[in-house]
Amino acid sequence: MKLTDLNPEGGIGANSTLLQLGDLRILVDCGLNPKLVGRKAAPNLNLLRDKPLDLIIITHCHLDHIGSLPIAMREHPDTPVIMSTSSRMLIERMLRNSASVMKRQKEDQNIPDYPLFTHGEVERYSARMTGLAFGHAKKFRGNRDEIEVILHPAGHVAGAAGVELRHKHRQIFITGDVQFESQRTLPGAKFPSGHFDTLIMETTRGDTESLNSRTRSDELNRLVDAINDTIKRGGSFLIPIFALGRMQEILTVIHDARKFGKLVNCPIFASGLGMDLADYFDEISRKTKHIQFNRGIIKELHANPLPRKIPAGVDPQQNALYIVSSGMMVENTPSYTLASGLVGHTRNTVGFVGYCDPDTPGGKLLAANTGDTFLFEKANVKVKLKARIDRFELSGHADREDLLEFALQATPRSIVLTHGDQPARDWFTAQFAEKIPKSKVLDPVPGTEYQV
Repeated sequence: MKLTDLNPEGGIGANSTLLQLGDLRILVDCGLNPKLVGRKAAPNLNLLRDKPLDLIIITHCHLDHIGSLPIAMREHPDTPVIMSTSSRMLIERMLRNSASVMKRQKEDQNIPDYPLFTHGEVERYSARMTGLAFGHAKKFRGNRDEIEVILHPAGHVAGAAGVELRHKHRQIFITGDVQFESQRTLPGAKFPSGHFDTLIMETTRGDTESLNSRTRSDELNRLVDAINDTIKRGGSFLIPIFALGRMQEILTVIHDARKFGKLVNCPIFASGLGMDLADYFDEISRKTKHIQFNRGIIKELHANPLPRKIPAGVDPQQNALYIVSSGMMVENTPSYTLASGLVGHTRNTVGFVGYCDPDTPGGKLLAANTGDTFLFEKANVKVKLKARIDRFELSGHADREDLLEFALQATPRSIVLTHGDQPARDWFTAQFAEKIPKSKVLDPVPGTEYQV
């Protein structure tokens, strides 16, 4: 098998991997780097130019995995795209939202490359996207070779899939983004056990020690307690949230806490794409039974949308819970603007519930200390940090020990490290060198073709 990482920056970003099995060329994911803009945010698709592409496989619908898919489909107009049934129900909505955001960024920030694709393209390409049920094998043929593809539930978010590829007598497994532990709305991954010749695996939490003394349930209880404490102190609690998956989980957790009398009474504001996706999650829950979510909880919570205009640097003083995007508090998003007004007051709290890239405003806020001066550059606000800044370990990614355990039981001849910053990849490299020294470990240089 030949393998090329098309993510120009490596790490976590424009996730995309080109595989060649016999005469079949397969693209796994085609994402967009949230820290970059324009064509620089896309994978290096020049490496696919003027060459056939037989199949595109999508592991799940986060934009770092699908955000450049229409570009690849435009340049390869005959290539089919497959994903899980649940992802198929979500992907068009996610891509349309991305197109709208890029159009707005073009106008606000004068980015010539944007939009990288349009609503019309998403609609035209949709007929080439097919959903596959988990556990069902599907064969694809090239001129000479044939592969068999089987998708397996990966936890992480609705529709996320690990990908099993069978080519002749060889078995390859791609974890995609995976979470083995069950979340409130989503069961944990159900991957096949046993040997794989090659394992292509995410490494997101490789540099994060597991909280052996605290369970996910403990962290959810700690989150509710922190909200209660903040509201009782007269403050507001901001949860920067990812629209796909984390918004629906946190809404469900907050609903349960209120239903059983564990959450103080306070206004709740919830806005963004995640609220729209609640309809899709409700439908997925009813049709596939792969998640547990009921849109009715939003009505029961009496959740209000945010006002259209949020002044930067001003505390709304609503003594409220805010559940708004973006999860990493990226510039020019509601969570970014709200935070610029909240963090200067001791009564308030910002609580992160997912991965934050260190280079994003959310990552920088987590690394800052009380009393530091923090610059919200895009909001033109500089403030001395007084609010509580907390992280709740509710990641949609597997703990490194769980991922290591899965990799070791697979006894792979080759392991390819993806989707992780360098310290995370280094931890896995060291573990494999110690525990399975005969396995070849590859940390691919972007754009370089490897024989695996």
